[in-house]
Amino acid sequence: MIPVYEPLLGDLELEYAQTCIRSGWISSIGEFIPRFEKEFAAFCGSQYGIATASGTTALHLALSALAIGSGDEVIVPSLTFIASANVVVYTGATPVFVDSETNSWNIDPADIKAKITSRTRAILVVHLYGHPADMDPILRLAKVYNLFIVEDAAEAHGALYAGRRVGSLGTIGCFSFYGNKIITTGEGGMCITDDSALAEKMRSLRDHGMSPTRRYWHPIIGYNYRITNIQAAVGVAQMTRIEAIIKRKREIAHLYNRLLLGTKGIVLPPEMQNCTSVYWMYSVLIEDDFGISRDRVIEMLKGEGIDSRPFFHPVHTQPPYAQGLKLPVAEELGQKGINLPSAATLTNSQVEKVAETLIKLQLAHQVPTG
Repeated sequence: MIPVYEPLLGDLELEYAQTCIRSGWISSIGEFIPRFEKEFAAFCGSQYGIATASGTTALHLALSALAIGSGDEVIVPSLTFIASANVVVYTGATPVFVDSETNSWNIDPADIKAKITSRTRAILVVHLYGHPADMDPILRLAKVYNLFIVEDAAEAHGALYAGRRVGSLGTIGCFSFYGNKIITTGEGGMCITDDSALAEKMRSLRDHGMSPTRRYWHPIIGYNYRITNIQAAVGVAQMTRIEAIIKRKREIAHLYNRLLLGTKGIVLPPEMQNCTSVYWMYSVLIEDDFGISRDRVIEMLKGEGIDSRPFFHPVHTQPPYAQGLKLPVAEELGQKGINLPSAATLTNSQVEKVAETLIKLQLAHQVPTG
């Protein structure tokens, strides 16, 4: 089976993990944590990094540091992994769902503007599947309405918008290092920011609200959102290969594009002007004229030894959030989108097999014309 994703790990990750074990520093104190924070923040173009237990905890930590709470509203794209909305609920605030753009598949700035109210405190921007959202109009809206911007860049390590790394464009950027992300620590996450006060607050909240100057004194209520030194050690090793991983993923995407270009019923992934996608997932749309449904394509690919995944179900259609809202673009993308094998470990021959299999399926199910 060609997997939809797998991590790229090597001897250095093992060496650094063994260093932690031999030293005894295996929990949330150790030399690799501040090193990982510093290196990843610098890679993104930000001053401060705050490593966390997961991408979800990074998002919750960011909203908590911004004092988002009961009575507040946070604008969220509906086409995203459900954690982007859940963290808003964790704070007591209300997620307000926004539709997607047809061209970038990301959050629609025009719909953001339409959803802003007197209760809106923040915009949570998701850089979906490794492609940057259109940040300039979002930044302008945030300035006009005095809103925070939290970037959910869990899927977009290293992606560029107008020459800047995503995550460094808003108030706080949040990343995931889950096993299927661009780089991984198994589980783990990171908040990045240029605001020293917010960085200090997030460090305190991450560790039960403990004072940085008085041991076991807790002036605020916090969480146990700490990363371990072993995880950070793997992260430091992964940082030595992040540029190579991104380069390889873009090579894979370009090969897919070349092989699939012109295939009836397949819409290739976007890469908008002024954007550099990292193609976390190589994602396409299966249109009606492909001849069979997206879900049937997934089944038939599996039968050929190829794993794949559907797009996320738009959050506003899921049981905890369903209130009859209609967001037609997000709904259409969610029904048609498929993520093909996308790991940096893929060989060219594996990419060719996936593309050839898709083309074979299309030809076998051509829709008659005329």
